[in-house]
Amino acid sequence: MKKKIIRITTVPGSLGVLLDGQLKYMSQFYEIIGISSAGKPPLSLEKVGQKENIRVIPVEMSRRITFFKDLKGIFQLCRIFWKEKPDMVHTHTPKAGLLGMIAAYITRVPHRLHTVAGMPLLEATGKKRNLLDLVEKVTYFCATHVYPNSFGLQEIILANQYAPQKKVKVIGHGSSNGIDTSYFDPTLFDVQDKATLAQSLNISNDDFVFVFVGRLVKDKGINELIAAFTELSKENHNIVLLLVGGFEAELDPLLPETLALMDANKKIVSVGWQNDVRPYLAMADSMVFPSYREGFPNAVLQSAAMGLPSIVSDINGCNEIVKNHVNGIIVAPKNTEQLKNAMASLLNNRDTVQLNSGEIRKQIQDHYKRQVIWENILEEYNQLLLSSNTP
Repeated sequence: MKKKIIRITTVPGSLGVLLDGQLKYMSQFYEIIGISSAGKPPLSLEKVGQKENIRVIPVEMSRRITFFKDLKGIFQLCRIFWKEKPDMVHTHTPKAGLLGMIAAYITRVPHRLHTVAGMPLLEATGKKRNLLDLVEKVTYFCATHVYPNSFGLQEIILANQYAPQKKVKVIGHGSSNGIDTSYFDPTLFDVQDKATLAQSLNISNDDFVFVFVGRLVKDKGINELIAAFTELSKENHNIVLLLVGGFEAELDPLLPETLALMDANKKIVSVGWQNDVRPYLAMADSMVFPSYREGFPNAVLQSAAMGLPSIVSDINGCNEIVKNHVNGIIVAPKNTEQLKNAMASLLNNRDTVQLNSGEIRKQIQDHYKRQVIWENILEEYNQLLLSSNTP
């Protein structure tokens, strides 16, 4: 009989998109059960279960701290763990980590794993920071193993003494799921494909296209990005900023002046959330990703796999994928002037970065190919589950 592993995220989008293909791969070796909020089509938990060919169980969780709902979530998870008797529970995302690790600790699940892929607390201050610090410490206390998905995050965890060093480990070179380089492949899109998409968005063949992929929120540096691009577009009329992602007005709104600049500038093209971001990356000339905090950013991996140089913030994850002036440019976070100068530098001289598109892509293939990451995680599971020394 296969040993049983329960994988948990707060929302089904994380389970089905951020871990795309991994659960199906692991189900060859273990019985995998997926848990998250039920969600809604097209990213419902039911759809994730069908795609990954695994059994799923909905448990409503909110990304916000909601005391009574969170207690209910812990109770529901405890009942599931008592019934299913998993050999391992592996959580991702902050809220799923907190609730899942507490419930797994209460029910004495032998192996309790939590992957850290970004820390919202890094931008928090005062009482909110104290509360989020406590959340991290409780999560890691209940876990038997903590897996930051970048070496920068590992340093932050240890520096803040959230967990002892013996619990903390980066698997492979980092990343939670790697990247499917056969899917993110620029050769899949020919000149006509790119021209047709550009025409539909009123983008000229002469335009230099900067692309951002991700949530359009403050913590992703969108306020600074819009301000930097607005200034740059006053001096250069053949540039476009292509925004691929949705707003989160309730959780992390943009400044009113940012929204006004977006509305006023016809060179800023926002296409909303997209199931397939590859066509937009294929027609772009550079990724711009000025985030304040990350774990190991999939968007930067994806753009590099498509051969794009990236302008990124000097934060963990980003500065592990991008080497300054080698395959991109690194700027200080929250620095509009540096961001504008980096964009201008890449616009005016592609030789600002040493590597060409093919070489940028090869770096990703060598270190972050999805199959390699999956095999690293599977090896970790095997070592833990085959060991007779359970916690």
